[in-house]
Amino acid sequence: MITDLTEGKPSKVLWGFSIPMLLSVVFQQLYNIVDSVVAGKFIGALALAAVGASYPITMIFMAIATGANVGAAVIISQLFGAKNFEKLKTSIFTSVISIVVLAAALSVIGIIACGGMLGMLNTPDNIFADSKVYLNIYIGGLIFLFLYNICTGVFTALGDSRTPLYFLIASSVGNIILDIVFVVVFDMGVAGVAWATFIAQGISSLLAFTVMLKRISGIKSGKYKKFSFRMLGNISRVAVPSILQQSFVSVGNLFIQSRVNSFGSDVIAGYSAAIKLNTFAITSFGTLGNAMSSYTAQNTGAGKLSRIPQGLKAAVVMLIIVALPFFAAYFIFPNAMMKIFVNSGESGIIEVGKMFLRIASPFYFIAATKLTVDGILRGAGLMKEFMSATFADLLLRVILAYILSYMLGSEIGIWLSWPIGWTIASVLSCAFYAVFYKKRLKKASAPMRL
Repeated sequence: MITDLTEGKPSKVLWGFSIPMLLSVVFQQLYNIVDSVVAGKFIGALALAAVGASYPITMIFMAIATGANVGAAVIISQLFGAKNFEKLKTSIFTSVISIVVLAAALSVIGIIACGGMLGMLNTPDNIFADSKVYLNIYIGGLIFLFLYNICTGVFTALGDSRTPLYFLIASSVGNIILDIVFVVVFDMGVAGVAWATFIAQGISSLLAFTVMLKRISGIKSGKYKKFSFRMLGNISRVAVPSILQQSFVSVGNLFIQSRVNSFGSDVIAGYSAAIKLNTFAITSFGTLGNAMSSYTAQNTGAGKLSRIPQGLKAAVVMLIIVALPFFAAYFIFPNAMMKIFVNSGESGIIEVGKMFLRIASPFYFIAATKLTVDGILRGAGLMKEFMSATFADLLLRVILAYILSYMLGSEIGIWLSWPIGWTIASVLSCAFYAVFYKKRLKKASAPMRL
């Protein structure tokens, strides 16, 4: 269902638009969480560590796919808000063609460089082989990952947050079933976990693409180009900074993972479980940011800038409601959260993850604020400001992870870098929004020319 985010009460529109997106996050994160649960519970702690060791590398590819998705969605949202349906269709097909070509190139590069990347991360010998198997299969399915993400971006840009949810529910359920069948029944080990994700994601992406084509054909328009280098340039001006932002964060996480790996397989396993839980929370907050990005982009395209501050007020209430249960679960019940991934006897692994969750979770409200405001900056096309706040977070976390862990002689120093980075970056994002509000949002604006 296509939704015009430029009409109606902002709080009602945002809630209706965001709730399916948040539910989508739940099922999307089931992919990563179930893989780790099955690995830890049915294969062993070393398998959990192997999946965890490859996680930062998989997140680089995910970051590129997400950045491309978000960047394309901003342009598509603006064109939809401006009711320029010919250019809208051109932007959609240009995005899809470009992303498929990019995915194919990254698959070749990734498979060639797989072993080298794991080696650079100081992956321990006792989990190296399984990590490489998992990573190779994951990289082989990049085209499905990228295609699904760009289709999701198109749906959300058109105000449809429900369709991606339906595909994710089906795909996540399929992934869980295949995980159990491949690992428990066929005893395929870490490879079974990877193949389950590959197959489930492949089916989901092809179905999403089919529905997207049908949805686009229902939009009445004049003649349009299936591919335009000029449109690719417009998309790239937003997508490239988004990709760089997402990728630099993931590259930063590679450095952090390298430092984590130096503390041994128990710390790797504990961090692997905790970071999956943390990613669940952060991705949920990022989804609020993506919702605000589409909302801001559509209203910017329609010249209705006065609706943006109203949307932010609603988003603040939403981020508190979303962040609260994550904080409560991770801070009050960290043992129970960790036991989802490992058996009770793995006390060392549980203690590592427990400490990470206790340190990070009180600052979720700050992280959620940053990501929500970032969505406005991105939707309004303020990419320099958006990236500046992100880089501040990234650099501080990487630098402090090394400094504090060496000073304390413990992995706890790594965990402390998260809240510090979030806090400073959040202050920057809010400052950039305040300048934007003062300069543009208080003034009436005509519709943008696209």
